[in-house]
Amino acid sequence: MVEEFAFDNTEERRKTRQNGAGWIEVIVGSMFSGKSEELIRRLNRARIARQKVQVFKPVIDARYSVEQIASHSGHKHDSIPVANTAEMMAAIIDDVQVVGIDEGQFFDMPILEAVNELASSGKRVIVAGLDQDYTGKPFEPMPQLLSIAEFITKTHAICVKCGGTANYSQRTVESDARVEVGASDKYEARCRKCFVPHADSPTLHD
Repeated sequence: MVEEFAFDNTEERRKTRQNGAGWIEVIVGSMFSGKSEELIRRLNRARIARQKVQVFKPVIDARYSVEQIASHSGHKHDSIPVANTAEMMAAIIDDVQVVGIDEGQFFDMPILEAVNELASSGKRVIVAGLDQDYTGKPFEPMPQLLSIAEFITKTHAICVKCGGTANYSQRTVESDARVEVGASDKYEARCRKCFVPHADSPTLHD
């Protein structure tokens, strides 16, 4: 869910648009926190405003659909699957006004230069992704994207163990790979108290 007391920067974005400038928005949080849902909401509002929108996702993420971004709650939006940042930039239409990027943590580091270039050319860029990996460490390139973004939204899930505010993505299968694409079959939302940093911990499934 989007944190209810998150700063509402709609007016600031409107002023920036009136100045003809582009900007970067980043939506981060744990799994099941509503990141993709919030991204889809903003993209739909842009389309209602008759803005030209393009949406991209990493080709590795085919959990719900190959050519759509999808939230865990079932909301979807058409998207273009790409293997890397260079492929995304090659597909950008010159007169596009809004660029959406889902699962930003799966992109390579050139995404930083790319979103800066897009924003500097007057486009609104919205990136959603995990800010931490399954060990609780920063998940590049999301921390770097946060540092260059004009607008930041932090979303939170509900801890499956205690019902508290969840900020971590707990992996529930045995794997040491940093990138392990999955949903509720491989991950749970956990709060700080209930999060177990290492997948091989005997308390993981308690």
